[in-house]
Amino acid sequence: MTAVTLIRASALSDAAQYAYAATAPKEARLIFLAGACPLNDDGSTAAVGDYSGQAAKCIETLKGALAAAGAELNDVISTRVLVASNRQRDLVTAWDVVRDAFAAHDVPSTLLGVTVLGYDDQLVEIEAVAAVVD
Repeated sequence: MTAVTLIRASALSDAAQYAYAATAPKEARLIFLAGACPLNDDGSTAAVGDYSGQAAKCIETLKGALAAAGAELNDVISTRVLVASNRQRDLVTAWDVVRDAFAAHDVPSTLLGVTVLGYDDQLVEIEAVAAVVD
């Protein structure tokens, strides 16, 4: 059972594919995750040129970081998805992978197009905050 409560805002547009807000109880331990990058074990960039493939690798990396902190995807309270592109369709391609990974746990999220990311050939990065009650 997750400590995160997703908040729907019925007075706001239902076009958003995520909850508008989320809360965690005061006894929750917050976990601030570094941006999950699409890196292979050897440090090379996975899925070069593939927004969907890189988003999937970022989710895999995010799950690993969450597990190391004693959490899982259902404990995430918010995300920020960074996509190196000025084309909306590339952002949506990455977003579709993220949305599918979170399924019904549709946390508040921000989707951003950025100029460049930190690793060679990197197209996607996912930041997250999680909350758990130990």
